[in-house]
Amino acid sequence: MFVPFEEMPKSSRIWIYQSDRKLFDEETAEVDKTIKEFVEGWVAHSTPLRASYIIKYNRFVILAVDQEYHPASGCSIDSSVKVIQDLESKFKVDLLDKMNVTYKTGEFIAHKSLIDFKKMAKEKAVNANTIVFNNLVNTIEEFEDFWEVPAAESWHSRFF
Repeated sequence: MFVPFEEMPKSSRIWIYQSDRKLFDEETAEVDKTIKEFVEGWVAHSTPLRASYIIKYNRFVILAVDQEYHPASGCSIDSSVKVIQDLESKFKVDLLDKMNVTYKTGEFIAHKSLIDFKKMAKEKAVNANTIVFNNLVNTIEEFEDFWEVPAAESWHSRFF
């Protein structure tokens, strides 16, 4: 059962999928339609999940489940990953590779492999004040407070 993202409890579990490129507006509209249809019918052991999603910067898909209403199960999480894989295939993007770093350079959002980001840190092309997207956050509350932060305040700090 779909619930607007802003109405989800702060304790809701989230999963963040980042694209290796910015999606075109038409692609984002299709992703939005696909994810909304999925979330509206998302179930765990035949029980509807109280769930939501948002798409940020035409690049991030964030799924949320109110675990207190009914927790997501392994099979329900697998079904969400299948939808993400289908989107990857359809739009020729990578949404599942966790070994990439997305960060801001001014108002522009850049995407680099972890190896390239480490190299950039060593060369001082990025620093501890560079705004990064910490996709390891687990709840909406963490997302709101710790997702878009200076590198010094996330797991990226080990590179500086």
